[in-house]
Amino acid sequence: MPKIKVLLVDDHGPLRKALREGLEATGIVQVLGEASTGQEAISRALELDIDVILMDVQLQDAQAGRKAISGVGAAVAIRRERPRMPVVFYSIQDDDEYYREFRASGILTHYAYVRKSNYLLPSMLVPLLRDAVNGRSLVDPEIEDRVQEVRDLDEQSPRALLEPNELRVAELVAQGMTNEQIAARLNLHDKRAVSRTNGRIYASAQMDDESSSAPAADAWSLPGASMREDGSRKRIMRRNRYKED
Repeated sequence: MPKIKVLLVDDHGPLRKALREGLEATGIVQVLGEASTGQEAISRALELDIDVILMDVQLQDAQAGRKAISGVGAAVAIRRERPRMPVVFYSIQDDDEYYREFRASGILTHYAYVRKSNYLLPSMLVPLLRDAVNGRSLVDPEIEDRVQEVRDLDEQSPRALLEPNELRVAELVAQGMTNEQIAARLNLHDKRAVSRTNGRIYASAQMDDESSSAPAADAWSLPGASMREDGSRKRIMRRNRYKED
């Protein structure tokens, strides 16, 4: 039986080395290449003749900083060029944003998403790699519960009431940008469009200009925001709502 040809992606060098040795010791897997960042993973996946990718979800990249491509982001980019490329996500992260990104990725088949703590031995990963190659999908029950938790949270959030362009404006407002800066960033012809969009965002969150109640602050909250951040965002929204730059 041919060996399963794997691309191994993890930003932790010693773990990557141990995984490689453990997987190849099974006699079933051949690691054809390694990568430590999302960008490297994309490049290696497109140049190697592999069957499946074993990839961490969080991939730190000192050069890219906050713009580092995650394992999920890398998988999406790879699948644009190599449709349904099998991927096994292998992670210890429990951050809502990774689950949110996974939900938004639209990945349906040829994958598994498991916790490292539940699949400690390389031999336990082999069936996951084989199943992904064969088109099956598996989500670790613990991860499935967390994905559902994030889905429920998002569906109850005012963000779910915003159209994509409104959501983008809200995110830029949350970063402290002015109407003029937002218009420039989004290449809008009329800067007043930002003011109008701010009004729609307020309407969606059922907030008025004079409201300072806790429910209103909660309605405006973006995922992971602190109350201090919420207050700052709210003040900026009020300033930008009527300002015609």
